[in-house]
Amino acid sequence: MDYYTSYGLTIIAFILTTLAQVFVTSTYKKYNSVKNERNLTGKDAARKLLDKNGLQNVNVVEVSGYLTDHYDPRKKEVRLSSNNYHGTSISSVSVACHECGHAIQDKVGYIFMRIRAFLVPVVNFSSYAGYISIVLGMLFSAIDLIWIGIFLEILILLFQIITLPVEIDASKRALKELDYSHFFNSNELKNGRSVLVAAALTYVASVASTLLQILRLILMFGRRND
Repeated sequence: MDYYTSYGLTIIAFILTTLAQVFVTSTYKKYNSVKNERNLTGKDAARKLLDKNGLQNVNVVEVSGYLTDHYDPRKKEVRLSSNNYHGTSISSVSVACHECGHAIQDKVGYIFMRIRAFLVPVVNFSSYAGYISIVLGMLFSAIDLIWIGIFLEILILLFQIITLPVEIDASKRALKELDYSHFFNSNELKNGRSVLVAAALTYVASVASTLLQILRLILMFGRRND
């Protein structure tokens, strides 16, 4: 029973992650073909939004890759993938403003962002050490080592849970600015919301996937500890 349940959880986790990725990609592509009325590029929107919020010290830079957009709090940079940096689509501007939302969080000391930043080195360690602990524990039948690995996976889950409000809040800030700064008209704002909601679902799916994987590990090795 536990055998089928554990692998069933793996399949569910895979399906959730895949569906979320397909949804965000399809939504992004859909509105990437729709130009905004003001013909703003992602770079233009980001710069205007940052300046409006007193963040002239934050640079907007172009990075390679597809949807590699992020905010670097150490270097104070909003980094936009080439398509979003130069693009004038609903998707490009929405993503750019979302990343600026993180810069605003950094400025105001948003608590969940601070906690997330504190956990980054812990999670970087856990992502490698947890996997290695579980593999070694299985190879040498060391149940204590396996449980250490599971504990480290739980730390990753905690990090992902804390990431959720960070991402949701950044999107809320982005939508507020898109509206108040008149970057989008009412219809464009609705479409921009769709892009940001789709992106948020990938984080929800990541939490669910990690939770299911942890439950699978507990089912697999919990009985061995009885």
